[in-house]
Amino acid sequence: MTSLITQVKSKLFIRSTQKSMHALDGAYASLLRGRSLDFEDLRPYEYGDQVRDIDWRATAKQGEPLIKRTKATRMHTVLFLVDAGRGMKALAEDERPKRDLAVLIAGALGFLTVRHGDDFSMIYGDASRVRRLPPGGTEGALEHALRTISAAIDASDAPNDRDALLSYTARNISRHSIVVIVTDEAPMTADTDRLLRRLKVQHDVLWLTVRDAEIVVAGGRPGMFDRLVDPANAPGAGLTHRRDVDTGWAIPDFVHGDAEVMAELAAQEAADTAHRNDVLRRNEITHAEFGGQDAAVPTLLAMLNRRSHARL
Repeated sequence: MTSLITQVKSKLFIRSTQKSMHALDGAYASLLRGRSLDFEDLRPYEYGDQVRDIDWRATAKQGEPLIKRTKATRMHTVLFLVDAGRGMKALAEDERPKRDLAVLIAGALGFLTVRHGDDFSMIYGDASRVRRLPPGGTEGALEHALRTISAAIDASDAPNDRDALLSYTARNISRHSIVVIVTDEAPMTADTDRLLRRLKVQHDVLWLTVRDAEIVVAGGRPGMFDRLVDPANAPGAGLTHRRDVDTGWAIPDFVHGDAEVMAELAAQEAADTAHRNDVLRRNEITHAEFGGQDAAVPTLLAMLNRRSHARL
């Protein structure tokens, strides 16, 4: 069986020139590395690095751009909160499993974490139970973590419970961390808002949304009927005969293409999205939406660059 880390790397290194990997490295370093006045070393400039980090004297002497690195003011731990309920068994916007997309984006950030010498940990679960994996800093530990989460989603019979993950973190994690929330389009609750405000006091928080597949054909988005696509509908298998993975309710065929139904779904989805974006904006939380695996790396890079530039 191909390792999950290998699959993640295949996405990160998809370009032969590896520019995408260099850009991600630079964006990650700018975003998560602590800054101090204590010099550590020099390294060659990589695409995505901040211009302010160039050592111009060393660059002039060596004839190539060099980045001046300083010792981090603290060790970083990237803490992933991953929804692992049965809602993640459904399909993402690209008609492939949401589980695989969640594993990919957590794995990509996890790989950057390991590559830069930081630790990571993962908290995952559903409405029945929340669990935490011990911190790790190697590719082997990351492979184990990704396989654990993938297996937990496959085995889950309980609905997603994002607020339970946030509550567990708020109660049990006191050390400053980079908290990365990997979740889906389920509507925000008042408790979500309250817990995010509490987490922001202690941690840096990023929110990654895995978008759901369309519930009906020819328009509309999942909206109020969240996580509605049966994973049995693989790409090319047809878009009808869908059902809600939480309730088992089958979507009647006559609903597909109904303009009134699609308009209602679109309106509800727009309202939920606006509310979510407002909550994240008020809490100053960086957010990105992931619709499919092919665009995951560019979306991740854009998010990291957006956040790193915001800290200038």
